[in-house]
Amino acid sequence: MNAQTSLSRFLSGSGIPPNLAKVLLTAAAGGKRISRELRRAGLSGETGITGDKNVQGEVVKKMDLLANEILVEAFRSAGDAALVASEEMEEPLVLFPGAPYSVLFDPLDGSSNVDTGGSVGTIVSVQRVPPDGGLGRESLLQPGSTQAAACYLNYGPATTLVLTAGSGAHLFSLDPDSEDFILTMPSLQIPKRGKVYATNEGQRAYHHPGTRKFLEYLQTPEKSDGRPYSTRYSGCLVTDVHRILLEGGIYFYPADTRDPKKPHGKLRLLYECAPMGMIVEQAGGRASTGRGPISEVQPTQIHQRVPLYVGSPHEVAMAEEFEAGSR
Repeated sequence: MNAQTSLSRFLSGSGIPPNLAKVLLTAAAGGKRISRELRRAGLSGETGITGDKNVQGEVVKKMDLLANEILVEAFRSAGDAALVASEEMEEPLVLFPGAPYSVLFDPLDGSSNVDTGGSVGTIVSVQRVPPDGGLGRESLLQPGSTQAAACYLNYGPATTLVLTAGSGAHLFSLDPDSEDFILTMPSLQIPKRGKVYATNEGQRAYHHPGTRKFLEYLQTPEKSDGRPYSTRYSGCLVTDVHRILLEGGIYFYPADTRDPKKPHGKLRLLYECAPMGMIVEQAGGRASTGRGPISEVQPTQIHQRVPLYVGSPHEVAMAEEFEAGSR
C-alpha cells in the first residue's frame, strides 16, 4: 500500500476480519472527536477537574470524563462491541451481547497535561469475547498475548494513530483537511537500542534498589556504550512510548514503596500496559514487568496495576537484569 492509503482502505486490504476492522475504525472515529474537543477545551470550559474521583481514587479531569463519554457513545452507536470497560468506570458496560469483541480503554492518558497544553493520548485494547459468550468482568481477565488488536492515539502537534492486529505495527497521521487517518509509516521497527529513557524521577526515593541502580547506570557517563542516556519524560505514557517506538530507548514506571495501596506500580495492566506492550512487541520491541513479559501476566482484577518496562530490546533486557539483581 502506498503512503496515501487511508485507514479504512488499509484495514479492508490487510486481511483483518471485517468485525475487527470495524472496531478499530470506531476507535479512530472516537479519537478524532477527542482530538477536536482537546483543541477547543480552553474555549469550551473543559479544562480543570470535575471534583469527583474515579474508581482508583484519582481526581477526575473534565476531559477525562468527556473522552470516556465520547468513546462509550462511539461504540454504542456503532454496535460493534459486546462490552466496553474503562479505567474511568468501576464496572464494564454491556452494549451488544452478540458482538465478537470487547473493548477496553484509557480514554485520556496523561490528562494532567490538558490544562497546560501538553500532549495526551488514548489507549485501546480489543479482546475476543470468550467462546462461552460470558460478558461479566471475568470475561476481560485475559492475558495480553490473547488480544485481538491494540491501538493508541497521540494528540500533540499532530494527531497520530498507531495500531496492530497482530501483524506488525503501523502509524497513521490525521489529515486536518480530509479528516482521514493516512498511513505514513507502515511496518514500524523500533531501534534495537536507543539513547533515551523516560521515567518519573520524582519518585526515585521510593524506587526499589534494582530500579535505582538501573537509573544510575543510565545516567553514568561511559562513551564506549553511549552513556549517559538522555531523559525525555512528558507525564503521558502514550507520548513517551511513541517517541521511544520511533527513536529507541526505554520507558519505565516501576513498582515503588510510596503507596502501600499501589505496591505494583501505577499503570493499569488491561487499559495501558497490555495494549502498549502488544504494539511495541509487534514493532520488534519488548514489554516487561521487570521480571517477565507483560503479555504473559494473567489478570486477576480489571483495574490491576503492574510495573512496566517497555521499549528497545537492549534496554528492556538490561532493566530485567538490574531488577533481578544480576547486575
